[in-house]
Amino acid sequence: MGQIGAPLVGSYDLRLVALSILVAISASYAALDLGGRVTAARGWIRSGWLAGGAAAMGFGIWSMHFTGMLAFHLPARVAYHWPTVLLSLLSAIFASAVALYVVSRKKMGRVGALTGSVVMGLGIAGMHYIGMAAMRLPAVCHYSSLLVTFSLLIAIIASMVALVFTFGYREDFRGTTLAKVIGAAVMGAAISLMHYTGMMSASFNASALLPDMSRAISISSLGVGGIVIGTLIVQGAATLTSAADRRFAMQAQELQSSERFRQIAAILRDVLALSTGDLSEVLFVNRAYEAIWGRTTDSLYADPRSWLEGVHPDDRQQVQEAVRRLVRGEPLDYLECRVVRPDASISWVRLRAYPVVDAQGRPHRIVVTAHEFTKRKQAEQAVRQLSGQLLRLQDDERRRIARDLHDSTGQDLAALALMLDQLRGSIPSGERKSRRLLSECTALADRCVREVRTLSYVLHPPLLDEAGLEDTIRDYVNGFTKRSGIQVGLELPPGLGKMTREVELTLFRVVQEALTNIQRHSGSQQAKIRIDRNSHLTLEISDLGQGISASAPQGKEEPPFQVGVGIPSMQERVKLIGGRLDIDSTSHGTTVRVTIPLERNEREKAAHSGG
Repeated sequence: MGQIGAPLVGSYDLRLVALSILVAISASYAALDLGGRVTAARGWIRSGWLAGGAAAMGFGIWSMHFTGMLAFHLPARVAYHWPTVLLSLLSAIFASAVALYVVSRKKMGRVGALTGSVVMGLGIAGMHYIGMAAMRLPAVCHYSSLLVTFSLLIAIIASMVALVFTFGYREDFRGTTLAKVIGAAVMGAAISLMHYTGMMSASFNASALLPDMSRAISISSLGVGGIVIGTLIVQGAATLTSAADRRFAMQAQELQSSERFRQIAAILRDVLALSTGDLSEVLFVNRAYEAIWGRTTDSLYADPRSWLEGVHPDDRQQVQEAVRRLVRGEPLDYLECRVVRPDASISWVRLRAYPVVDAQGRPHRIVVTAHEFTKRKQAEQAVRQLSGQLLRLQDDERRRIARDLHDSTGQDLAALALMLDQLRGSIPSGERKSRRLLSECTALADRCVREVRTLSYVLHPPLLDEAGLEDTIRDYVNGFTKRSGIQVGLELPPGLGKMTREVELTLFRVVQEALTNIQRHSGSQQAKIRIDRNSHLTLEISDLGQGISASAPQGKEEPPFQVGVGIPSMQERVKLIGGRLDIDSTSHGTTVRVTIPLERNEREKAAHSGG
């Protein structure tokens, strides 16, 4: 004990202290950067990144520790046993390898994170205390158990922080970010705190015994600079290599995604196009454009507006309006138009497009799709033509039956009623029973005559062909009011005038069916018919009942003749003349509304039949 002298009071070179903290932060940033590359690599490349990353990161942590030790000055000559120093470096590399292995796994559970933190923390603490053991000086070193324990806890906590940060940012390929810098600063500060806590746990007392200086070397200030500069160069090289590899990986991924996109787009039957936000340049279009438009993709690349030339002249205006809204940032949903190919064939196309906006909300890119449904459209038109033909045949049959009932059956019944009336004079007045029976037969014959005439009129009023829609509706409403007791208000514009036979027949059938439904189901005793004619013709039939979908009141006798065309048939009839039928039904009443663009009716029918 007599060989141990007074305590040696040390001091720190604050410049080297700051430099050691900078090295710790640099090593932490390298760890964050290298963690992503190790995670993204596969096979032997992963092993290479793991080994290289562990060496670069471990060398950085060890350099921080050694710089911090050299910042500590004692009033005695200090040398370092280089095999021990090398062992401390290997301990730092081992701790870094453990860290990179843990954070590069697919999942990092709590047990894995805790185990990795303990192993990494002990590795860093081992590096520190092994490095302290490499010191050769005429003094004896003592450690505070409490501070040593505290430094171990700090090392483990710092390792936990490092693992969590690195695992969290390992898939962040954006390069340097504020979050990364803050994370590296926190990790570097934690590592530095562990080191200087470990330094505080050591105390030195002078000794008369000379240290073993074999394999010991002294480190000059120039050597310290070399260590720091070498460390920063190694970490810089590792970071730059990681950044370059990241960029190449992203480019390869983009190229692979682009190639995969093109392969998928090439087999699509729908047109898929990408353009600039103002449609001034086409960036991509697949080969389906050539099949649908009948023009080459090269022509579209050369003139981005050339696709509009293929749009049918009658549809071009609405397409151009939609394009203007699209450039302003409004999406385009399901716009149907016709495309005229160079060989004069026509295809029906459904366009859809949406803008991709930038940070300022301006359209940056526009994605366009075009789906051809020519066969479906042709099938719909064929069905519509067939439906129209069936409706015309039905009307012709109604007209024929109505004429037969009026001209044949009605006249026969009228003749029967006349003969029964003549027979009445030949029966003696005393034959009361026979006379009463004859009276009943006469009344029944008169009733049959009235009902046959009504049925004939309901099937097809002859007034419609002779006088037109206005007089026919007035006459029909008067007869309907007498038969049903429902008061029908009628508002017709002055000079309604004649329209095409098909339009007048359609409007009459709608009035007929609507009034029939009011009588059957609504329970309303009032109805109203209004016709307005300008550029469009609007027909409205409304009531104050419970709606056309309600059931008929129980116990109410059905009228004897209810020949309606049905709501689906009404809708089809209105569609055939280019109009639209809407039904608004609430608990307060029902409104049937027909709108027909009269001045475009004939042209639209011709366009549909020619498409």
